[in-house]
Amino acid sequence: MNPLMINRKCRSMPRWVRQSCRVIGLINILILPLIALAATLFSAIPARAEAPVSSQIKQMTLDDVKAGSLLLKSTEPGRYVEATRVATDVDIIVSGPTVRTRITQIFTNPSNGWVEAVYAYPQPEDSAVHGLKMVVGKRVIIGDIKERQEARAIYETAKAAGQKAGLLEQERPNLFTNSIANIGPHEQVVVQIDLQEPIRLSNDEFSLRVPLVVAPRYNPAPLMQLADVSANGTGWGIVADPVPDSEKITSSVLDPRVNAPVNPVSIKIRLQAGFNLGEVKSHFHAVKTEIVDAQTQVITLTDGAHADRDFELTWAPKGSKIPTVGLFREHIGKDDYALAYVTPPAIEQQKDTRPREVIFVIDNSGSMGGTSMDQAKASLDYALSRLKTADRFNVIRFDDTMDLLFTDTVKADARNVSVAREFVGSLQASGGTEMLEPLRAALYDPRPVDQSFIRQIVFLTDGAIGNEQQLLDVIAAKRGRSRVFMVGIGSAPNSYLMNRAAELGRGSFTSIGSGEQVNDRMRDLFVKLENPVVTNLVATFSSGNVDMTPSTLPDLYQGEPLVIAAKLGSLSGTVTVKGMIGTQPWEITVPVANAATGEGLSKLWARRKISEAEVEKTLGTIGIDEANKRILSLALEHDLVTRLTSLVAVDKTPSRDHSEPLIRSDVPLNLPAGWDFDKVFGEQTIRKADIDTPNIGQIALSKTPAVAQDVQEQLPLPQTATDAELRMFGGLLILLISAGLFSFNRKFGRKTS
Repeated sequence: MNPLMINRKCRSMPRWVRQSCRVIGLINILILPLIALAATLFSAIPARAEAPVSSQIKQMTLDDVKAGSLLLKSTEPGRYVEATRVATDVDIIVSGPTVRTRITQIFTNPSNGWVEAVYAYPQPEDSAVHGLKMVVGKRVIIGDIKERQEARAIYETAKAAGQKAGLLEQERPNLFTNSIANIGPHEQVVVQIDLQEPIRLSNDEFSLRVPLVVAPRYNPAPLMQLADVSANGTGWGIVADPVPDSEKITSSVLDPRVNAPVNPVSIKIRLQAGFNLGEVKSHFHAVKTEIVDAQTQVITLTDGAHADRDFELTWAPKGSKIPTVGLFREHIGKDDYALAYVTPPAIEQQKDTRPREVIFVIDNSGSMGGTSMDQAKASLDYALSRLKTADRFNVIRFDDTMDLLFTDTVKADARNVSVAREFVGSLQASGGTEMLEPLRAALYDPRPVDQSFIRQIVFLTDGAIGNEQQLLDVIAAKRGRSRVFMVGIGSAPNSYLMNRAAELGRGSFTSIGSGEQVNDRMRDLFVKLENPVVTNLVATFSSGNVDMTPSTLPDLYQGEPLVIAAKLGSLSGTVTVKGMIGTQPWEITVPVANAATGEGLSKLWARRKISEAEVEKTLGTIGIDEANKRILSLALEHDLVTRLTSLVAVDKTPSRDHSEPLIRSDVPLNLPAGWDFDKVFGEQTIRKADIDTPNIGQIALSKTPAVAQDVQEQLPLPQTATDAELRMFGGLLILLISAGLFSFNRKFGRKTS
């Protein structure tokens, strides 16, 4: 019915009917169809994010980026929001044999929402992590040690209640995660972590290594499967994943080609050696040094350092040989603790003239791309050049596949060595890190009772895997007469895996972090390979009532000290160490009462006891339940973070209202220096157009995204889903109403005509 007909019908009706008729006609003819059409068309337009862009959130263009930033695409084209960033300060005091470290981290929330920051970071594998403190404004919150499940429950409850909370958990002995809940809009939270560790002494120098970056880890698929069908008695079970906690040990990694380094770091070390210092050297970082006196120096990083490689410092005495004996003591409560360093002398003796059978294993997986591959190839080439014609050898290379150069070990004659050097020189880094099968192949011994050769395995890798325990179990079960020597390659090797594998394999661990270290450190390794060990070591305290670790002393190679930690009944009597150097007996006695005062020895003793329980569990000398019982008791008594205990800190006053959502934000990490991003995460071509597009947060490959998906919900970011279906339904409903009114109007018009 058109407007002319409406007007014609309405003229013959009462006044109030004529007015209503005109209104209905107008709605029917003009307004409702326009509304329906607009609603239908509008339903096809993507909806904007509900959170409006706030002027308080710092937005930027790509031209505004002046430092390392993780950028999240906002709703405004060409503009970005800076994601959570972390700064780290490391304060270290070296006092004789021990190191006390305080790590301070700053978590920043740049958004208008409430976030939970989750940050994975490394620690020395033999460190005793024992303190957690949070500072929010003027509020200081101290952490308590709890059983892991209890600590997690406390944290989750506090998080849900809107309280500030922190949770420090061990994922590996050298890998921890720190979770901070309820960081308010534009708020900073300062977190302090305290730990202690022993210094290292080897090859006439003391050393300290500070891990600064968590390398991306390869987590293999569960191809070597174990299944438990007895859990519920039904006969049905689940195949075990070799890395069940892969999500916890996997962090977002920034592509260094399009992101400047994040996580700026500062380090200050007060080195109090206890003897006159000679050369003090930082191997991978530029430092400034202040000489306080002959025995004390203060070393600080120069400005501009970022957490993309480990820090290593070495020092030696001035004008004299390295101290061969050290004894330190500490009294805590009713107990006394001692830490002893004893280095056996280098005695001229008849060497073992037996030839060596050496299996070299080299990792050429993607994580070894870049300088790491160069270092590994140079190291192996040096090792091949040191073989003698009477020796036998083989080379195994692996990524996610594996090749043996020869079907069995062969004579180290000129031809075979030349073939091996050419093979090694041609290796390229790519693929995954399937380490289990090459390790099995190296440990396989077709002549297990042959004593005419000394059998040794030299394993060159960065150790960037998540299934460490599988490898350790294999070494413990298959080591036989072989000795395993681990060579850690690159700027951030997995030192926990390396040290534990060498311990179980009765070998040693050598770290090579730069090309300049290859010759010196491989030469030191071959000194160990070619010289007899100190065997049959026994340590005895005359005072009795002593709990010593390690309870069974390991064999030592030339230049290595025996390190003993003990809980004593009293600081009296003597400690005597005996052993055999080749065929000659050796013995040394040290008065316990003459020990110098040390700090943190009780925690170091407890940490070593915990590690010993883990080793005994792997070797099968104690069961899992017994190991867990020991670890839990030691951790709770000495306030240590372990796989069974965590530190949790909670502010009693809620800060987030229940109506405000909480978004998890995984803090991204740098790719370790020298690594090749494409080799780790897959080949990808980067063009300038890629960098100029607004989608910079997606440049990192999908298998390891640089931006956690959940982060986007807290910021004014574009949404990939809309309510189009709802709007289309609304438009359809309006059309139906319009049709109904049209029908009513026609029927009403007939009756009144």
